[in-house]
This record gives sequence, C-alpha cells and structure tokens, in this order.
Amino acid sequence: MNTIQKEVISQFEFPGEVVECVAYGSGHINDTYRLTVKTPGGQEKHFILQRMNKSIFTKPVELMENVQGVTAWLRKKIRENGGDVERETLNVVSDKDGNPYYVDSEGEYWRVYLFIEDATSYDMVKDDNDFYQSAVAFGHFQRLLADYPAETLHETIVNFHNTVDRFAKFKAAVEADSEGRAASVQEEIKFVLDREELAHTLCDLQDTGKMPLRVTHNDTKLNNIMIDDETGRAICVIDLDTVMPGLSVNDFGDSIRFGASTGAEDEQDLSKISCDLHLYEVYTKGFIEGCAGALTDIELDMLPMGAILMTFECGMRFLTDYLEGDHYFKIHREGHNLDRCRTQFKLVADMEEKLPQMKAIVEKYK
Repeated sequence: MNTIQKEVISQFEFPGEVVECVAYGSGHINDTYRLTVKTPGGQEKHFILQRMNKSIFTKPVELMENVQGVTAWLRKKIRENGGDVERETLNVVSDKDGNPYYVDSEGEYWRVYLFIEDATSYDMVKDDNDFYQSAVAFGHFQRLLADYPAETLHETIVNFHNTVDRFAKFKAAVEADSEGRAASVQEEIKFVLDREELAHTLCDLQDTGKMPLRVTHNDTKLNNIMIDDETGRAICVIDLDTVMPGLSVNDFGDSIRFGASTGAEDEQDLSKISCDLHLYEVYTKGFIEGCAGALTDIELDMLPMGAILMTFECGMRFLTDYLEGDHYFKIHREGHNLDRCRTQFKLVADMEEKLPQMKAIVEKYK
C-alpha cells in the first residue's frame, strides 16, 4: 500500500484490520483495488476501493448522490422481495464523517463498496446463457427502478443520448472540416445526413411525453453484470457511474449494438458485420422477462428502434471524432475511428432491413 492508499483506508470504517490492497478488475476509467479485512474473529471480508476519475466524471459528488439514491432504493426493493441485499446491489461504505466518498490530501475522490463474494463479471460472452442473463439483469434493473423519480437524478454526462444534439454536432464538424478529411468520407457523411429524421425519432417521443423518463444504466455491457459462480445466474448490476435519467430503449439498444453484432466494433472487413437475429432474440426474451411488465407498450414497440438508434448514434460519434482529429475516442491506428463508424453504419443498414423480423421477435415475447 502506498501513502495515499493508507491515508484513504484510514478514513473508512472497516470491521477489522486491512491486511491486503491489490489492483482488481479490467476497468479503464477508475483505479480499482480489492481490500482484504481480517475481522477480530479471524474471518476475512473483502471490499472494493476505487479512485474516481475526475477527468471523465467532473462532478463526483453528484455522481455519488445518484449512486446512493439508486442503491438505497434497490436495497429497499430487494429486501421487500426477500432477496440478499449484500449480493444483489452495490453497497456503499461511508467514510468516518458519514460521507459516501473521501477526498484525499491531493484532492482525489475515493469510495468503498462491499465486495460481492462468489460471483464473477465476464468481459466476453461464452454462450447464449451469458447474454440472456445480462438481459434479464438489465431488465430486472428497469423493473426495480420503474417507480424511481428519474427526474431527480443528476445528468452525469449532459446530452449523452440526445441524438438530435449529436446530429447537430456532427453537421458542425462536417462544416468546419478542421482536419480536411470531409472530402474523403462523403459516402459516410451522406449516410448520416440521409437519416436526419431517424435522429429525431426517440427524442421527439420523449419531448411529447409519449416515452417515459426512466432510470437508465447507460453502459449495458456484459462485464457490468455479476454472475453467480455456482448457479450461473446474473445477480447484480454494477458500475453505476453513468446512471442517470434516460430512455429504457437506449439501454436495450446499446446491448444489441455491442452484443448481437457478428463482428468486432472496429472490424475492417464489413462483410463480417451483421445483426445476429438469434442473439437479438436471446437478449430480447431475457430483457422483457426481466422487466416483467414494467415497460409501456410504446417502449416495447420501440425496442428495435432503440437498437438502430444507439448504433447510428455511436457511428455518428465515431465519424464526428474522425472529422475533428480523433480527440475523444482513443485510436490505435490511422483511420481507426473511420473503421469503427463504418462497422456501425453497416450494422444500422442491416438492422433497417431486418426491422420487420426484429419487431416480430418483440411481439413474440410481449
């Protein structure tokens, strides 16, 4: 343990002595450690210690207010359902002053969670069951939080899934053409401009009150689900840093964008890219089961559009970043963001063709 870690650890209440602090997990944003605490009775308990990344999350106090509000609500619901509150949601450990975080002598923000024992998060889907379990978990997350006053949550990233705003920023990037790249990507630019009406679809439904504001996770990847080591069942949704007000169909859509694609996000051979309708059905079945009636008819009907919109938005963001000089998304080769945008647009075009089948699958499980 370094000096800062010792300082931080000393400011939290643990049920014994902290005997080990080791780097943990595969996250790229926060610095994460697993603490081992030896209790007076000789038992071991584990906790997660994290330094929050202030450059990504510029308002850590508001972020932790969101996390506290949502986890307190989840604990209440889990308890009412006879569940295990120590394993089925994140549990924030307060510092000695009762705060859900501690600010160290260098101005960095730290937090502690109870470690979820005998469960694992996976970076890659091994089989259909993994994808299905993640769908059930994110659907269940929607069900448990269906009555939460979403409008009271802070927007940790403003306009995160405001596709109309993303479209306006894209047009501004094309017009500015600061890197002189627009001439070489006219086909991709046309693909976006031809879909201006598409960009308005969900935002217009929200603005007219037809699509309800929900508590959304906004990072619905498999590795944000804890799967029980013994039963293989998803038990807990983790990484609540991007929890904020949003649309349920966006959470669904981002899972499909990433999990039902037949190729990598930056695959250069576009013939390998399509939407796997089998995986789409696996996830749709699990998500609707997990929601258990919590979504409105219009939300269910718009699930396929959520998949198309999230993929379109992501591709548009990759292309915007390429036009602006690759300053937002990390790149590992020349034209990396362009490759990424092309895979997303190929996926959008494929889903547009498959929209009738995608709608039929939703109808099957509604």
